Amino acid sequence: MAISRSAGAAPARVAAPRPAESLLALKRRARRINKALAEKYPYAHAELDFRNPFELVVATVLSAQTTDVLVNQVTKILFARYPDARAMSEAEPAELEAILQPTGFFRAKTKNVLALSHRLVDEYNGEVPGRLEDLVTLPGVGRKTANVVLGNAFGIPGITVDTHFGRLARRFGWTESEDPVQVEHDVAELFEPKDWTMLSHRVVFHGRRVCHSRKPACGACPVANWCPSYGLGETDPGKAAKLLKYELAPGNEALLAQLLAETHRAAEIRMESQRRLT
Repeated sequence: MAISRSAGAAPARVAAPRPAESLLALKRRARRINKALAEKYPYAHAELDFRNPFELVVATVLSAQTTDVLVNQVTKILFARYPDARAMSEAEPAELEAILQPTGFFRAKTKNVLALSHRLVDEYNGEVPGRLEDLVTLPGVGRKTANVVLGNAFGIPGITVDTHFGRLARRFGWTESEDPVQVEHDVAELFEPKDWTMLSHRVVFHGRRVCHSRKPACGACPVANWCPSYGLGETDPGKAAKLLKYELAPGNEALLAQLLAETHRAAEIRMESQRRLT
């Protein structure tokens, strides 16, 4: 039996399906986003402070479930007392726990950095290996940490899929996956290997400053023209600007200007600004 429609009722409007994006079109759009992010964040860098591969791998292990700012405060004390794998392998667990407590999950992290240090001393003469297949066997080290170390301490290209990168890769339409390994694979198909490490920094920078988890600042986004998720957050430019964080936040104009003028000193400038806040 036909269902009658009341007189004058307008037929329901159905949104037209979005045309499928070809791989070539996706690559072009992804690379436009990367170019725009490079122009927005020419000072993008690893926000964990380190002087060598050992400090970076430990700092990255400690960064789970906490902020890089807090990790940097803790590792300054940690590495002053235990500067290398051998010294840390000989540390008393209780002393390590006391130092690592502010980072959260400090008992598990203490076990990991002790076991990691022992492995480095026993199997690698105290040195951090420069191969992915070796790094991922170390206690507390997964693919994310391994790619951070390879890209930033050894200059070997890698895509670092943390929560920010995964969230933005899905919002940009670069992947549909929630699995970090699949996200890494999908995104790697869109970019040349030489771009992977800096792409990771730029996307993470953008996720922390503009494209937030709950309230993205769409109206202040430099990649809005190429983002299929535009409109998910605040689109009014004035209201969106108030959502920006770190050096982009209102009131930080002097810091931003310094970072843009001295991109080669970005990490040092950030560290100085953090010290002033503590």
